[in-house]
Amino acid sequence: MSLYDPDREDTTVYKVVVNHEEQYSIWPDYKEMPLGWKDVGKSGLKPECLAYIKEVWTDMRPLSLRKKMEEMAKNPPPPLPPPDPNRPREKSLVEKLCAGDHPVEASLRPERTAKALKDRIEMGYVHIKFTKTRGGTELGVRLDRDVTDLSHADFENQKGTVHLEGDLTLDYVKVRCIADIELQTLEGKGHLVTV
Repeated sequence: MSLYDPDREDTTVYKVVVNHEEQYSIWPDYKEMPLGWKDVGKSGLKPECLAYIKEVWTDMRPLSLRKKMEEMAKNPPPPLPPPDPNRPREKSLVEKLCAGDHPVEASLRPERTAKALKDRIEMGYVHIKFTKTRGGTELGVRLDRDVTDLSHADFENQKGTVHLEGDLTLDYVKVRCIADIELQTLEGKGHLVTV
């Protein structure tokens, strides 16, 4: 037999308690007061105590938040200065990578080999990392087989170069990544073109 009976009336006497943040709750009168809470002097059945809390707890924000918001209202932070019209707008990552050639590398895991690159090319998807961007921008590129050129590549001996081209979306802009990679170092040059 279950000790809890949902149809049985709750006859427990509760007391209303409040914490240092002026947040209210109820606590069974027969239990020891929990740390951080104090009795406000109201006790009774659960509905009475909850009705009391509803009446007195009109602002649900913790005391520390209310004080901080009052302080901000009295002493608002100074407004941000207007943008300097003489300061040029910083270029977006897409704009930066579309301007000229940049150092790139074939980003391969777990092994960084020409064979691993060949496997990725055969799957039609490679990762190209622009190494001089902040943090190194790694792009997943779906290769365009019609313009990707492997005719100068000797994968067995890790010599020659591959010309890779493929499309992706970067910062909501559709772009084409164009990269030439040396098989010996798996590094090269690359750039983006908006499409």
